[in-house]
Amino acid sequence: MFYRNRSLQHVAVIASLSLVSGCGLLGDESSDDAGPIVVGTTSSPSTLDPAASWDSSWELFRNVYQTLLNYNPGGTTPEPDAAESCEFTDSKSTVYSCTLREGLKFSNGHTLDAKAVKYSFDRIKKINVNGGPAGLLGTLSQVQTKGDREVVFRLSQPDATFPLVLTTPAMSIVDPEEYPANALRKDAGIIGSGPYRLQSYDEGKQAELVRNDNYKGIADLKNNAVTIRYFQQSDELVKALKSKEISVVYRGLGASDIVDIDTNQNAEGLQLVENPTTEISYLVFNPSDPWAAKLAVRKAIAQIVDRSALVHNIYKDTVEPLYSMVPAGLTGHTTGFFDDFGNPSVTKAKALLREAGITETVPLTLWYTTDRYGSTTKPAFEELKRQLEASGLFKITLKSRPWKTYVKGYQDGEYPVFGRGWFPDFNDADNFIAPFVGEQNALGTPYKAPVITDKLLPESRAESDRGAVTQEIEDAQQIFVNDARLLPLWQGKQYVAADEEISGLEKVIDPATMMTMWELYRKTSW
Repeated sequence: MFYRNRSLQHVAVIASLSLVSGCGLLGDESSDDAGPIVVGTTSSPSTLDPAASWDSSWELFRNVYQTLLNYNPGGTTPEPDAAESCEFTDSKSTVYSCTLREGLKFSNGHTLDAKAVKYSFDRIKKINVNGGPAGLLGTLSQVQTKGDREVVFRLSQPDATFPLVLTTPAMSIVDPEEYPANALRKDAGIIGSGPYRLQSYDEGKQAELVRNDNYKGIADLKNNAVTIRYFQQSDELVKALKSKEISVVYRGLGASDIVDIDTNQNAEGLQLVENPTTEISYLVFNPSDPWAAKLAVRKAIAQIVDRSALVHNIYKDTVEPLYSMVPAGLTGHTTGFFDDFGNPSVTKAKALLREAGITETVPLTLWYTTDRYGSTTKPAFEELKRQLEASGLFKITLKSRPWKTYVKGYQDGEYPVFGRGWFPDFNDADNFIAPFVGEQNALGTPYKAPVITDKLLPESRAESDRGAVTQEIEDAQQIFVNDARLLPLWQGKQYVAADEEISGLEKVIDPATMMTMWELYRKTSW
């Protein structure tokens, strides 16, 4: 069993000491004599164009594109980035205005002005990619410019979450001369205004980032270059870390890898830092599949799945059981699936099926991705198969694909049941409800939930005090439980493993669980 021991806290303390100037313990920030810091991950981009992405591509975008608002290290409140200031200019939260910093430029030297911002938002809505970020702009009705530096967003209804939406890499600002208005950019290039510029990109293998000298924004770069290497398997990732081929791992560690590194970090010259997050894992049921469309089938699966066994036996207690789509730690979190279904029970599941007239063994295919969420994904789905088939009520077939083709498959409605993870766009319960409902959502699988989309979300978004929307959030979660279209499995933590010479790890994960590469640097003395 994995227990979070004092060693993780000790690592965080040591890492923070390295930031204290003049302490004489670990020295100052390093020069770039040793070359770029090499970061490894299993989370490779599916696209380089922000207008197409509502997925893992954001982790690269965060570092090479720029948004109007972003987060200071360790902060949870949006702060100006490309903007100099932003605010609602009316009392109803329907008009939001941003003034840009002076002298902004893209990495190619082109001017970044209010027209470029308007262009970037307009093309997201115009291109309207299935499962893409247009779904985040459901309340945006019009973007206007006033002079070269002011942008005004007019919303169709009050939306106190709109500033949070502006922090997401989906809202990255692009150069109108480089990105077509009506189509996605197809080549392997990026022109942004973020802290780094993309010097080279080899799809599925590597991205080389170097300091963007034109950058003006919130980031304070502590290195001049970062190379991101993309791995297919967790074991290859860990091997590269231990052999010093890479210096940092930020996504893709399996449960056994985490336990191993935590146990042996001192002997191997490594460190492991745990960052609490609201990452979740869940199953999605496709209503176009004849079996998954049946409520009784979905509820029977909800009645059988043993989260505690999954978390303990497969994930070695590096994650926590989750009984709601809204994770613990956010306003309005409930335990609705436990409240309604209780402990796993084959007897209750069988009764649900029989009441619906289902007496035969139910055949279902469960899909998962091979290269997005780490090596534990496959054994996790094998455990789900074991649990469901042990009931005698289901016959489960497992299938898998790499992430890029996996995404296309679920957007095309190919999968009866499929696994997804959700790394929040922003830390608000709204972001664990709104992206999953409506005709156009992040799953590419339409989910009509009019009480949520037409009543509960508008009511909650009209409230600027996010702590005052508990009832609306709880009601939405209960609809999720009643429909059982989505089945939450676990809530995770974000572990960053690194060579002992790397600092900045305690501030490197932002509220949306993406790595801000500019916080990393080498220690120069011991």
